[in-house]
Amino acid sequence: MSTLSVPAGTAPATAKPAAKKVTGSAGKRRLPLLPALIFVIAVTQIPFLLTLFYSFQSWNLVRPGSRHFVGFRNYVDVFTDTTFLGALLNTVVLTVVCVFLSLLLGLGLAVLLDRKFAGRGFVRTLLITPFLILPAAGALLWKTTVFDPTYGLLHFVFGTDTDWLSQFPLAAVMAQIIWQWTPFMTLLILAGLQSQSKEVLEAASVDGASRWRTFVSITLPHLSRFLQLATLLGAIYIVNSFDAIFLMTQGGPGTASTNLPFYIYQRAFEGFDIGQSSAMGVVVVILTMIVATFALRLMFRAFSVDGGVK
Repeated sequence: MSTLSVPAGTAPATAKPAAKKVTGSAGKRRLPLLPALIFVIAVTQIPFLLTLFYSFQSWNLVRPGSRHFVGFRNYVDVFTDTTFLGALLNTVVLTVVCVFLSLLLGLGLAVLLDRKFAGRGFVRTLLITPFLILPAAGALLWKTTVFDPTYGLLHFVFGTDTDWLSQFPLAAVMAQIIWQWTPFMTLLILAGLQSQSKEVLEAASVDGASRWRTFVSITLPHLSRFLQLATLLGAIYIVNSFDAIFLMTQGGPGTASTNLPFYIYQRAFEGFDIGQSSAMGVVVVILTMIVATFALRLMFRAFSVDGGVK
């Protein structure tokens, strides 16, 4: 008997049309996404390119005809601007403190809500409510009903006429942001607690482990990826806080509570300095991308199944 053999050049010849067919079908599947891609580029990348272009210009709207190319002078002015450096420090302090405290409070509330008790669903709804309020409405609520030196709740509790927004501006803003974001942290951590294996907890109880030992050795390691996700998402949103500062303190007194988004707003819409405000925006975007890239790598490594994310 003779065996049939396929010529060496036949396999690649038949494989090429199949590969083209697969590529063509993939392209057809992605074609409906093209309008969305064009829209995203139009509303994000084109404005950023214009901002990058304006950052190399000296352009103040109150001086018509003064626009001219200055190169990197705006960037030099940004890094030698003490107000910008102070706003950068305020942004870092505000973000770190708010994320840490809201995460800590969220962890405590999630542990309490994970237990069964009468009215648990109602209590959960009440705790989620601050996160559902618009940031501007929440800022006005705290400014008028909590920190008002005459009619505020703190005035009735402590019996003092302290003007909290003037004497402790950054702390007051932090309190409002922590109140706004603690429910978000609670929801994420509560989801992690409810995904925990009950068999493992029962085995620890049978072995005689105390509740604190079970929490530290079993529950907390299980929650590590949820804590990282909460930290990442919270930092991304809190670092861009604008509503609370604009409505509660206007960045004052002086620049005591000014952060980067509010300072860029001041330079662009109150100082009308398009060139320098654009340079500040580009610097903030670069710094945010660096931090976000590092944080995303940590998050992807935490949520990878095999731990092999590079």
